[in-house]
Amino acid sequence: MALFKKKQSDLSELKLPEHIGIIMDGNGRWAKKRHLPRSAGHNAGGKTFRTISRYCSDIGIKYLTVYAFSTENWRRPKEEIDALMKLFKDYLEEALRDFKDDSIVVRFIGEKNPFSDDLKALMLENEEGSKGRDGMVLNIAMNYGSRDELVRAVKKISSGVKNGEIDIDLIDEQTISDNLYTAGQPDPDLIIRPSGEYRISNFMLWQSAYTEFVIMNKLWPDFSKEDLDEAIRIFNQRNRRFGGV
Repeated sequence: MALFKKKQSDLSELKLPEHIGIIMDGNGRWAKKRHLPRSAGHNAGGKTFRTISRYCSDIGIKYLTVYAFSTENWRRPKEEIDALMKLFKDYLEEALRDFKDDSIVVRFIGEKNPFSDDLKALMLENEEGSKGRDGMVLNIAMNYGSRDELVRAVKKISSGVKNGEIDIDLIDEQTISDNLYTAGQPDPDLIIRPSGEYRISNFMLWQSAYTEFVIMNKLWPDFSKEDLDEAIRIFNQRNRRFGGV
């Protein structure tokens, strides 16, 4: 794992996680505390996402996966979902306009079909426009649920067995990993959940078997670069044995 750059002098001796996952939680509660509509919380959370994703890229994180919209989030009020879709659209248009010189590779994980045609087109344009870059891979989980991801993987593997492309006796853990949205990427070393909630919320269930979790009692719109630094310090204090001694 890479070391921090010199500008992060207080963390210069610490190892960076290669892959960080973030459950961006607390936008609604942030807005409620301020007597604002939930959409205001999502807008504030969007600004934090921009800041933290760029910061992760700047300090040398190789993979960042952010949980933006889950398969269960469709159950929210239509007004809130509409506001979120507008926020996603505004961000993707901004990314095409302002981030074209960044080194970040953008990928979307999750089932895209339920989204509008213009949103799907923007996702594709961002992915295609960034795939030649050589910097951090940013996975944006939209309409993502880990159980749904595993069902999808099982169907793909089953189809491969049926068509004679996969030998059922050779199916192993790697076969599962190779059929997930994150195929070819390392499992997350660290998952951060702001907001103080102690739940994984259907996020990267397979990939997080040996991930270190850091729960932070701060709502996502208030999450800062310093909070990310602190999570990495905590990560460095963990003794990762992966089932060994």
